[in-house]
Amino acid sequence: MEYNPRVESIHYLNHGIDVLRLDLIHPHHGGNKYFKLKYNLQKAKSLGLNTILTFGGAHSNHVYSTAAAGKEFGFSSIGIIRGEEGVVEQSPTLQFALKCGMKLHFISREKYRDKTEENILDELKPLYGNFYLIPEGGSNYEGVKGCTEILSDDLKKYDHVFCACGTAATFSGIKISSGPTQKIIGVSVLKGENKLIDEANKWFEVFNSEKINLFDDKNLNHSTILNDYHFGGYAKYAKELVDFKIDFEKKYSIALDHIYTSKLFFAVFDLIKKGKLNQAAKVLIVHSGGSQGNMGFENRFGLI
Repeated sequence: MEYNPRVESIHYLNHGIDVLRLDLIHPHHGGNKYFKLKYNLQKAKSLGLNTILTFGGAHSNHVYSTAAAGKEFGFSSIGIIRGEEGVVEQSPTLQFALKCGMKLHFISREKYRDKTEENILDELKPLYGNFYLIPEGGSNYEGVKGCTEILSDDLKKYDHVFCACGTAATFSGIKISSGPTQKIIGVSVLKGENKLIDEANKWFEVFNSEKINLFDDKNLNHSTILNDYHFGGYAKYAKELVDFKIDFEKKYSIALDHIYTSKLFFAVFDLIKKGKLNQAAKVLIVHSGGSQGNMGFENRFGLI
């Protein structure tokens, strides 16, 4: 499937903003997952492995997309899911994964924290045989390599490119392939101590790209990752953010998800409102998809 970038324009407080609609690439494995899975699936095939295994939570966009891509491209898929089997009843994501033929294996939250340890993987190999491991979120060399293809040449005209950050793989890929004067701004959806910058710099070193530091730059003159818009942490409920999502969707007819893109667009609008973005700057927001997880989030917090 060929990637043909689609850009839509919106306006806020007399600022023109372009939105890169990665969410429209594919109904089930589009968004940034299209890029994260691309080279992972190619590598699995080159190794002669027809089973892919990955990790995620009950409402994981990554699990959803991996199951869909596995079905479409002829792979058996296994999802190692954080929590108990009963979560399936409350998870449209896992119900969809099962329909795609994904086998679900549930592990405790304590064991899930050690999921990258060899002993955990050794436990899985006798159960599932030889498999190709895709890490949580698709954040490995192949995932970052795929994300270097998000910015086509005609998208390197923008002064600022914004994207949501969970593992920093998408941010890293975009930064690695960006134009020499572009500023890539990540918006972290996690509550933490700026660790994503360190993760990004690891990938910059691997790909021989320019490292970045955390700049306290009020005017965003440097590429960086912002940590002020997590709203309490990953998948936390915040009325202000939900209200923003509802208003945004009514005005612009672009669907957002609660976990990533709502925080991303809120951050850009807030920076504009606070005068931190020059009105003459060309701004691009990368819409990474993920709205499939909305129903699970809204069920969890009684929003529907």
